[in-house]
Amino acid sequence: MGHTVNSILIEAPYEQVFDISNDIGRWTELFGGEYKEAKVLKREGNKITFQLTDDEGNSWQSFRLLFKDYYFTYAQKMEPAFPFKYMKIIWLYTPTPVGVNLTWIQDFTMADGAKFNDEQVEGFINNHSRDNLQIFKRVIEKEAGR
Repeated sequence: MGHTVNSILIEAPYEQVFDISNDIGRWTELFGGEYKEAKVLKREGNKITFQLTDDEGNSWQSFRLLFKDYYFTYAQKMEPAFPFKYMKIIWLYTPTPVGVNLTWIQDFTMADGAKFNDEQVEGFINNHSRDNLQIFKRVIEKEAGR
């Protein structure tokens, strides 16, 4: 099983951090070009079903549950799941005196026949997460006037 944990302190109010980071339509900006397209397919209560398309034209669907009052979100990759057997993601929002510590936790297992193994993908995810969290920080803090 693969497992990653990455965090960053964003100096902005919680409401703003939560709302901007969960605006799926902005993920093409917030994830530094990792996604060519990010579109919401359906909203039901606190559940968002969405589709992401990467720069190679690969698309997949995921769902995301927003628990704003409890300071976290839960997401899971749906179809197609490949190259993963499963991919589960939790984002934790921990308020601090100067902002919000945003933590991304990812648990996954690579599918049989995937090009890379769990350990290799952990490395890729850690590198991308650190870069992407820096973008989240920069964009959100700018909008917060920090």
